[in-house]
Amino acid sequence: MAQIRVERTHDKPLRTARAAVERVAKQMAERFDVDYEWDGSTLHFRRSGVDGRIELGRNKVVVVARLGLLLSALRGSVENAIHEYIDREFG
Repeated sequence: MAQIRVERTHDKPLRTARAAVERVAKQMAERFDVDYEWDGSTLHFRRSGVDGRIELGRNKVVVVARLGLLLSALRGSVENAIHEYIDREFG
């Protein structure tokens, strides 16, 4: 099982940062067909072959995704997309 971890610092107010994470989740849902839901300040996402979370802190956002065997072959493109979405919102 391959794992992707992306971390960024930010200086956004939590409400603004949460809205940015929501936009990231919507983009991931459209591109990778994932379902997602909030649990406190953590957004969990999943679909067959992938599950992960986006942890939102006061000054940091962390994305962790675990890819199953089949999606591990696409790790590079999945990781690039996550970097793109996070950088667009928090970069």
